[in-house]
Amino acid sequence: MDAATSAYVIDSHVYEHDEEGYLKNLSEWNKELAELIAKDEKIEMTPEHWEVVNFLRDYYDEYQVAPAIRVLVKAMKKTFGPEKGDQKYLYELFPYGPAKQACKIAGLPKPTGCV
Repeated sequence: MDAATSAYVIDSHVYEHDEEGYLKNLSEWNKELAELIAKDEKIEMTPEHWEVVNFLRDYYDEYQVAPAIRVLVKAMKKTFGPEKGDQKYLYELFPYGPAKQACKIAGLPKPTGCV
């Protein structure tokens, strides 16, 4: 991430983001960029992280909104069952806020209700 220009840079391609690190152009998202954002967030992506990130991207495609934590937990529980639809599980994956961090890595806007 290049803080001076508010952008992530991969192979000379510039991905602009806002002051909090959320992508300005959601269509530019790709897995390599997600890995870079995750690294910036001090997260090493595992299959469990990708499951949440991909779920969020599908959710956003369907509802055109990034879910707040309560909504995310409920939707994850409905899709994946109580073990993964659990706030504690999600905080273990994304310790600085599952909805906030996971949405950022997924290239989505900041969830409504997140401070």
